[in-house]
Amino acid sequence: MQLAGVRTAAAGDATTISRLLADAIRSSYTGILDEIPMRRLISAQCALPRIRAEIEIPGGAPGWLGWLVATDAEGAVVGVAAGGVPLPGEGEVYALAVESGSRRRGVGTALLAAATDRMRTFGALDQRVELPAEADPALPFYTHLGFAALSSRRLSRTL
Repeated sequence: MQLAGVRTAAAGDATTISRLLADAIRSSYTGILDEIPMRRLISAQCALPRIRAEIEIPGGAPGWLGWLVATDAEGAVVGVAAGGVPLPGEGEVYALAVESGSRRRGVGTALLAAATDRMRTFGALDQRVELPAEADPALPFYTHLGFAALSSRRLSRTL
């Protein structure tokens, strides 16, 4: 799989984003989160009406910078990210997911880099992420990229 690039999500990407997020949550957190917390996480993160609305308002809500998608050479969406700058100087990664067959191939790093560039443009000096579980499988990814623990599930790095 070769990454073709990262772009701003379009209205037609909403269903794919919702599906990819739900699949990534199920594959990443089975055995880590119990069934009810996993259902709540999927419900909160993957609601199609919310994702559709969010795609239509990048920059239109305070602190919201929108959805990004990573595509492969054939144009298929293989990863998604969302973020914003909810407080002056503080970027926040709201979601970052890569389909299981495309992991460890630079997709997550490319998505995070694109989200980080957007956050810097809007004045972010620090970047934060909150993980759904203490034993989160994404923890090594974030620590490799310079994030440090603020708490058991909250990480931060200076930009």
